[in-house]
Amino acid sequence: MNALTETLAEWRASVGDFLPRGSAAKTVGVVLGLYLVVTVLLGIYWSITPDPFDVQAKAEAFAAEDGGKVVTGSVTTAALMGVMETLLDKPGGYLHNDIFPPGLWLDNMPNWEYGALIQVRDLSRAMREVHSRSQSQSTEDPDLVIAEPRFNFNSSSWIMPSSESQYREGLRYSRDFFRRLSDTNAPDAQFYGRADNLRYWLSTVESRLGSMSQRLSASVGKPRLNTDLAGDEVATQSTATPNERIVRTPWSEIDDVFFEARGSAWALIHFLKAVEIDFAEVLAKKNAAVSLRQIIRELEGTQETIWSPVILNGTGFGFLANHSLVMASYVSRANAGIIDLRELLSKG
Repeated sequence: MNALTETLAEWRASVGDFLPRGSAAKTVGVVLGLYLVVTVLLGIYWSITPDPFDVQAKAEAFAAEDGGKVVTGSVTTAALMGVMETLLDKPGGYLHNDIFPPGLWLDNMPNWEYGALIQVRDLSRAMREVHSRSQSQSTEDPDLVIAEPRFNFNSSSWIMPSSESQYREGLRYSRDFFRRLSDTNAPDAQFYGRADNLRYWLSTVESRLGSMSQRLSASVGKPRLNTDLAGDEVATQSTATPNERIVRTPWSEIDDVFFEARGSAWALIHFLKAVEIDFAEVLAKKNAAVSLRQIIRELEGTQETIWSPVILNGTGFGFLANHSLVMASYVSRANAGIIDLRELLSKG
C-alpha cells in the first residue's frame, strides 16, 4: 500500500511540472471546462432536425420579393432553393465540412445534410436536362447550366473554395431562373410540366430509394443471392462475382446510413409536394395524385421523433429494436409507390 501511495505521489509531482501553478491553473481549467460544456450544448442544438416548410408559401414569398408571380415550375424551383437554404442557414450552418468543434465531433447532422444534398443534386440535374427543355435538341437554360454543377461541388471542402460558397452561388443562379420563369420578357426560361419529364426525375428517385433501402436493411447482415444478370440470358458483366454473399453495413456506419436516409427523405418530401402542384394537370389526367400523396405519407413516417438516444441495431425479431429496419420499411414502401407511379404515368 505504501509503495502504491509513493508511486501516485511521484506521478502527481511529474505531471504537475507541466501544468501552470496557482490561480492560472484554475483559470485554464475553468475556461477549458466552460468551452467543453458550450461545445457539447451547441452540438446538441445543432443536431436538431430543421422544421419542414410550406413549398407553396415559399414560392409565393420568392415571387413577391422579385415582383413576379407563381407559374408552372415556380414551386419546384422554390422547393429546391428552400432545401438548400435550410442546409446553409439552419442552426450551426452547413456542418458537413467543419474542421473545428463542435461540428468536427458531430456525424448525425452532417450525414443528414448529405442525404438532403443528394436529392438537391438529382433534382437540379433533372431541371437542367429535361424540365427546362422542350425536347432533346433544345438548348439548356444558361442559369441552370451554372447552378447544377455548383450543387455538385465537393461536399467536404472547407476553404478555397468552401462548399458553402459554391452552394450559395448555385442558389443565386437558381433564383435567377426562378425570376425569369414568370418574366414575359424572358420566354427562353421555361419549366415543362409533362409526364415524360416527371418520369425522368422519378426514375432517379426510384434508384436512390432502392439503394438506400438495401443499405438500411444490411444493418443486420444477410446472405443474398446474386441477381445482377437475372432476366437476360445473354447479359454479361466485367468480372465474375460469387453466386451468394453476405451483405452487411459496418457497425460504425449504421447511424450514418440512418441519418443520411432521414435527410434524403426530408428533402424528397418537399420536392414531391412541389411536384404535386407543378404537375397537377398531368397527375389529374392519370388519376395519380392520390398515389403521389401516399408516397409522401410513407416518407413522412421517416421523420417521426427518435426517442432512443442512440440508433439501435437489434436483430430483425430480436429483443432490441432495429431503427434501420424500421426506416427501410418506410423507404421501401415509398420506393414501391414510385415504381407504380412511373408505370401509371407511362400509360396513355
